[in-house]
Amino acid sequence: MSGNTGGQARVTVNTLLEKKTRGERLVMVTAYDFPTATLAERAKVDIILVGDSLGMVALGYDSTVPVTMADMIHHTKACARACRQALLVSDMPFMSYQVTPAQAVVNAGRLIKEGGAQAVKVEGGRETLPAIQAIVKAGIPVMGHLGLTPQTASLHSGYKVQGKTPESARLILDDALALQQAGVFAIVVECVPDKVASLIRDRLTMPLIGIGSGAGCDGQVLVISDLLGLYDKLTPRFVKRYAELGEAAVGAIAAFAEETRNGSFPSPEHSFHLKEEEFVKVKNLMLAPDE
Repeated sequence: MSGNTGGQARVTVNTLLEKKTRGERLVMVTAYDFPTATLAERAKVDIILVGDSLGMVALGYDSTVPVTMADMIHHTKACARACRQALLVSDMPFMSYQVTPAQAVVNAGRLIKEGGAQAVKVEGGRETLPAIQAIVKAGIPVMGHLGLTPQTASLHSGYKVQGKTPESARLILDDALALQQAGVFAIVVECVPDKVASLIRDRLTMPLIGIGSGAGCDGQVLVISDLLGLYDKLTPRFVKRYAELGEAAVGAIAAFAEETRNGSFPSPEHSFHLKEEEFVKVKNLMLAPDE
């Protein structure tokens, strides 16, 4: 990765904390490859997350569970080639950090060394503390993820709003405080009632980035395929589609198919041509009898 950011300072973990202190909202977009990361970079987002949601959006799985370390490294490397100014964070996939803290450090290190990420994201609360502490101790920045955690939601309770009762809301707060104490630099909170998320934000010194958790968070994250209208298989209530590029793409492909079938494409302006005298020479040689 190049250090040249065109004169703009690279976003760092410290940058995020400074922005929270100044009351500036953070913008995070989930991208999966060089084209989507390039778009996010050109839009000057603060954070690009290579999400394991690529399992559904890019690889066609029904959940994030099948995503492997090889998948994450491959897609992170592609995004890293586009990322020059934003902070690049990569998800640690299911079972890449749950077995032992040592395993967690090795896999986090691979996302940094091989993938080119600047930080990793780990789902889960206090049960993940040994892994998070070990990764942080190794010098790798960690982002947390609380509330709805997709890696385990697909196996247990499903994709539901979390923190709706006093007890469950308190558990999320306690987890957030524990993760902060363990050294994470930010937390994503997913599908938590807006007022609950605001209460959690007020108790934290680090940024709280929301997805489906209301406007009171320190920033927001959306999946680029959702906000561009490129993915229709699952559309959560919290997603705002800022464009309908999927429909535009289908229309463009259909137009190409129609013009190909009726012979109007390629037209002369989309073809390469020889001068007539050169073509005559080529034709004569090509049609000459075989020796």
